[in-house]
Amino acid sequence: MLMAHPAVLRNLIEQYEALKALHAEEGSVEVRQRLDDVEYSLCVSTGTRDVDAALIAARHRLPGARVKDDSLLAR
Repeated sequence: MLMAHPAVLRNLIEQYEALKALHAEEGSVEVRQRLDDVEYSLCVSTGTRDVDAALIAARHRLPGARVKDDSLLAR
């Protein structure tokens, strides 16, 4: 499987977090569609099928992540 560059993953995570906050406030169709697109990109980039797993996988691939760091699982 191809691995996305950490910079790409960081960008996708940042977009996801911003869009998630915007969707909570605004809830427009455009924001929801962009959020869906970013969720899909995260899943494809990490080889996962749901956004929660994709976020965990992406964060584990970022520089400084520890292999056994379970803090990424807690929300």
